[in-house]
Amino acid sequence: MPQIEGSSRHQLQIFSLEQAIAADNPVRVIDAFVSTLSLEELGFLLKGEGDEGRP
Repeated sequence: MPQIEGSSRHQLQIFSLEQAIAADNPVRVIDAFVSTLSLEELGFLLKGEGDEGRP
C-alpha cells in the first residue's frame, strides 16, 4: 500500500489575521473605537510603568 503524502511540515507558513478579516467586518469598527480610548483615563494601569518587578 503506498504512503499518503500530505503537506510538508517543515515549511513555514505565514498567516496574517489582518488579511483573514474582511474589510467590511464589524470587528474593524470595534477595533477603531477601542484604539481611540484613553485607557489611563478609564482607570487602567499600563503594564511596565511601575518601579517594582523585573525590567
